[in-house]
Amino acid sequence: MKKLLLSFLLGCSVFVINAQSQSKNVKMDRFIDDLMGKMTIEEKIGQLNLPGSGDIVTGQAKSSDIAGKIKRGQVGGLFNIKGVEKIKDVQRVAVEESRLGIPLIFGMDVIHGYETVFPIPLGLSCTWNMAAIEQSARIAAIEASADGICWTFSPMVDIARDPRWGRISEGNGEDPYLGGQIAKAMVRGYQGTNDKTFTANDQIMACVKHYALYGAGEAGRDYNTVDMSRQRMYNEYFYPYQAAVEAGVGSVMASFNEVDGVPATGNRWLMTEVLRNQWGFNGFVVTDFTGIAEMTDHGIGDLQTVSARALNAGIDMDMVAEGFLNTIKKSYDEGKITKAEIDLACRRILEAKYKLGLFSDPYKYCDIERAKTDIYKPEHREIARKTAGESFVLLKNQNNLLPLDKKGTIAVVGPLGNTKENMPGTWSVAADFNKATTVVDGLKAVAGNRADIVYAKGSNLTADPVLEDRATMFDRSLKRDGRTEEELRNEALRIAGNADVIVATLGESSEYSGESSSRSEIGIPDVQQRLLQELLKTGKPVVLVLFTGRPLTLTWESENVPAILNVWFGGTEGAYAIGDVLFGDVNPSGKLTTTFPQNVGQIPLYYNHKNTGRPLAEGKWFEKFRSNYLDVSNDPVYPFGYGLSYTQFDYSDVKLSAATMDTAGKLTASVTVTNNGKMDGKEVVQLYIRDVAGSVTRPVKELKGFEKIFLKAGESRTVTFTITPELLKFYNYDLKYVFEPGDFDIMIGGNSHDVKSARFMLK
Repeated sequence: MKKLLLSFLLGCSVFVINAQSQSKNVKMDRFIDDLMGKMTIEEKIGQLNLPGSGDIVTGQAKSSDIAGKIKRGQVGGLFNIKGVEKIKDVQRVAVEESRLGIPLIFGMDVIHGYETVFPIPLGLSCTWNMAAIEQSARIAAIEASADGICWTFSPMVDIARDPRWGRISEGNGEDPYLGGQIAKAMVRGYQGTNDKTFTANDQIMACVKHYALYGAGEAGRDYNTVDMSRQRMYNEYFYPYQAAVEAGVGSVMASFNEVDGVPATGNRWLMTEVLRNQWGFNGFVVTDFTGIAEMTDHGIGDLQTVSARALNAGIDMDMVAEGFLNTIKKSYDEGKITKAEIDLACRRILEAKYKLGLFSDPYKYCDIERAKTDIYKPEHREIARKTAGESFVLLKNQNNLLPLDKKGTIAVVGPLGNTKENMPGTWSVAADFNKATTVVDGLKAVAGNRADIVYAKGSNLTADPVLEDRATMFDRSLKRDGRTEEELRNEALRIAGNADVIVATLGESSEYSGESSSRSEIGIPDVQQRLLQELLKTGKPVVLVLFTGRPLTLTWESENVPAILNVWFGGTEGAYAIGDVLFGDVNPSGKLTTTFPQNVGQIPLYYNHKNTGRPLAEGKWFEKFRSNYLDVSNDPVYPFGYGLSYTQFDYSDVKLSAATMDTAGKLTASVTVTNNGKMDGKEVVQLYIRDVAGSVTRPVKELKGFEKIFLKAGESRTVTFTITPELLKFYNYDLKYVFEPGDFDIMIGGNSHDVKSARFMLK
C-alpha cells in the first residue's frame, strides 16, 4: 500500500498513516476499481457479509437462505463448510449465478491442524521450536486448502495469565516475546513467505485473533470485561498481534471484550488508530461470531447503531450477525454512513480475494485430486507425532522412574486412557475422531509384545454427571459409566495390584478447556483425585499422565506422585507420542509457557511481574508488612519455562563480552551448557533481561531470547545471545518506544527461576 508519511503526535505516540484505499499493486487497483464501478451499494454491502454455512456449527446463531443470498450478491464468504466438492458447488453458484460473478472466500477454524491434528496451541508453544510450529501451520494449510479452504481463523495470540479462562488452551501462554515469535511462525506457515504469499494453491490466508486483550477478561470468565492501562496494553499484551502484522497476516479478527469501555468490535482507536495507522496493517478485519449484534448487550445501541459504529471503527466483514447486511443501507440513506466507508470495507474484501487468486481462478482451491492425496498423509502424521512428543512437559521424575522399561505388566488407569474422541483436543473441528488412537492402543503399539498393557477406567471424569456433560460436548462423550465410584475404583485397584507399574491417565477432557469452558476451580476433578490417592496407596510406582488445556493446581500431586508427564492434548498422533516418551524412545524437552499456581487464590500469577515497594525477600514464605499471603507462599508449583528431561543439563556462569554498551553498540552474553546425563536430549536455553531502574517501573525479568539445542550425552555447547539496544526498548509513560541508559541484568537458564546472572550498563 502507498503510504502517506504523515508523522504526528496522537496522545503521545508518533505513528504513520496508511492510505488504505491504495496499494502498490497497480494491476489489482485497476481491476478492483473497474469491478466496484459496476457494483450497486447493496452488492458492496453484500461483500461485507460472512454467514456460517451450518455445516459445522460453532455458535448459537444460524444463517438462512444462503444460496439465495449468494445469487443476490449478499454474501462475501462462508465459513466452516467442509469438503472440496461442496465448496466447489457453492463457489459455482457465486461465480455463475450472481450478477457480477464475484467469488466467495471460504474460511474455517483450522486451529492446530486439519485432519492431521497437532497438539493444542498451548501445548505446541511448549515445544519452543519455531521451525516445528511453522511446519504444523504449513501442514494444516496444505490439508485445509486441499479440501477447499483458503482462509483460517488462526493464529490466536492472546496473552493469558488466568488459567481459569478456558481459551488459554488456544493460545501461546503468558509471555509477549514468545507469543510474537510464534505468531510470526504461524503466519509464515499458513501464508508462505512475504515474497511468495498465495502463489500456490496450498497457501491460505491467516487471521490473527482476538484483537485485542481477549485473554485478560476479569475472573477468567469468557467474553468478560477487560480493563487495563494503555501502557500495559503496549508493553505486555499488544506485541503478538503486532508481530503477526509485521509477518504480513492477511486478516485480523476483532475480540468480544471491551477495551477502554468500548467493545473492540466498535472501537475505532483500536481498529484504525493502532492497527492501521500505527502498525501499518493493510488487510481486512472480520468480527468474531455475532460480534456486532453482541454490542447491543454491551449496552451501546441497537443493531443499526452498533453496525454503523463497527463500520466506522474499521470493521470490514460481519460474521453471522448480518447487522451490515440488514442495516447499513438504511444508515447510508440516513446519512449516518458514507459511501467512502462502505467502499473502503468492500475494497479490502475484494483485495483479499484478488491476493488469493480467486478472481483469476475461482476454483483455485477446488482441486478434487488434491483432496484425495494431501489430507491425513503418513508423512504429516509422522511429523505430528514427533511434534507432540516435543510438546510434552516432564514436571516430575522422582528417582528416575521414567522412562519405563518395555517389559512386565503396565496398568493404564483413568477415564482418559481409552477414549479416541478426547485425544485431538479442543478446536479440532475437522478431525475424524475414528482415526485417533487411545492411550492404551498407543502404548501397545510402542511397546509391541514386550509388555502387557491392561486397562481399567477407574472413575468417571467427575462425580457430577451434569458437569461431565458440559465438559464433553461436540460428540466428545467419555461414555459415562453407570457403576458407582467404589465399583469403578475397586476394579482398577484389582487390575493395578497385578501390575508392575501404574500409568494414571487423568485430568481434563478435551472440552473441559476451550471456548466457553472457564472453571472456578482448576484442580484435577474430585473422583479422579480420590482414585489417584488410592492408586498411590498400592505401593506400586505411579506415573501421572496429565491431560489438560490449562495450568492446573497440582500442589498435592507434585508432593506425592513420583512422576508427572503433562501431555496437554497431543492431537491425532498423541497416543503414540505418549508411548514414545514414556518408554524413552523420545527424551521430553517441552518447557512451560504458563505458570502453574499453587491455588486459584494466587491468580493471576506470572513470571514477568513487577516488584512492589515491599517485596518479599527471595527464599522467604512470609514476613509481616511485605507483599505476601498468610497461608501460602508467593511461589508457583512450576514456573514459566520449566520442564525436566531424562538427562541433566548444567549451565556455566554468564560471560559478557563487555561490561558497558553504548546506544549504538551491542554486546554478547554467553553460557556453556553441558549434558551431564546418560541420554541425548534437547534443552531450551532462555535469555531474560531486567531493566534495573527506569522512568517507569519495569518487570523483574522479561524473556528476550531463546535457543533450543540438542546435546549428546557428555557434550557441551556455548550458546551466545547478542544484546542490542533494540532488545531493551519499552513503552514509557508517554507511550514512546524507547530504551533508557542504566544498569541491566542478564539472566540465562533452563527456566525463568533457575538462572545465572550478570550485569552491564547502557551508556
